[in-house]
Amino acid sequence: MSLSIAFGDSQGFLLAVMAFDRYVAISNPLLYTVTMSRQLCKQLVAGVYALGLLDSMIFTCFIFRLSFCSSNIINHFFCDIPPLLALSCSHTRISEKVMFSFACCIIMGSFIPVLLSYVYIISTILQIRSVDGRRKAFSTCTFHLTAVVLLFGTLLLMYLHPPSSYSMDRDKVASLFYTVVIPMLNPLIYSLRNTEVKDALRKSMNKLLTNS
Repeated sequence: MSLSIAFGDSQGFLLAVMAFDRYVAISNPLLYTVTMSRQLCKQLVAGVYALGLLDSMIFTCFIFRLSFCSSNIINHFFCDIPPLLALSCSHTRISEKVMFSFACCIIMGSFIPVLLSYVYIISTILQIRSVDGRRKAFSTCTFHLTAVVLLFGTLLLMYLHPPSSYSMDRDKVASLFYTVVIPMLNPLIYSLRNTEVKDALRKSMNKLLTNS
């Protein structure tokens, strides 16, 4: 559970860093290598994983404070926070409120920078006069934007809802999506920017159509 929280948070913050990277690349392309230096990139990645580990420690400490005195079977396919709270025989109201607040801070703390970056990105793209230039600039963000919508859409559905509307079945589907489906799609989403990958995919599709 601790590792899943740490890497899940880090994924969200990495998307925020990548959004800032796209903003710098589009707004100041000539100064991109100076602004996004190797040293800054290392510091950003270190900060991302430090925040993920800190949040993971806080959540884990709250879970360890609970008592589990009945069943030890988790109604889930991995050890996640909501099913553990449902399994506990302690009074979990305070823990739920605290962890809900932290989840809001983490999700919004990574989503708002993404949102602000894309506001500036879109305003910059709209200032480009040529249609081809606007298309090329926006194409550099398309796949990152797809990953953002998939991840944050699922997280908002799963964590930012009142406890009274909690559904274990819906939680399983949402958690399966962001722990399995999205990580499987990420390599495909980002590799589609690679010309060689697109050419290989196009040849495979043409071969399938020819054989059929």
